[in-house]
Amino acid sequence: MKTFMSRAVLASLLLGASMMASAATPAPASAKAFIVSPENGATVDKTFKVKFGIEGVALAPAGDATKNTGHHHLLIDTGPIAAGQVIPADAQHVHFGKAQTETELTLTPGTHTLQLELGDKNHMAFEPPIISEKITVTVK
Repeated sequence: MKTFMSRAVLASLLLGASMMASAATPAPASAKAFIVSPENGATVDKTFKVKFGIEGVALAPAGDATKNTGHHHLLIDTGPIAAGQVIPADAQHVHFGKAQTETELTLTPGTHTLQLELGDKNHMAFEPPIISEKITVTVK
């Protein structure tokens, strides 16, 4: 019985620690992310520039633990990541962990959606998520 209780206490401690480790970073109340350009509905060349904007939060590189900071992730043809989840790094989730504010993007011809999501120092989505409006572009 003593061993069972010891194991139960240890398991509870480990579960609590893992839940705290994955707790989402609180978003500043007035934080906003937005796409400066291109405009929603724009027709763009195969390679085009995307400019990012923020309000109510500061940019900082990934790994920087300064309060009320984050960095951009560009979501291409996909939706936002839930609060407290790590934003993946793949073709649909492009990371800007050096606090970049623009990029040159190359997409296939057709219609695509773009959206920004700010991540914290660990590329984790804020609580609540800081996301831009989703825009649509048509690539020539």
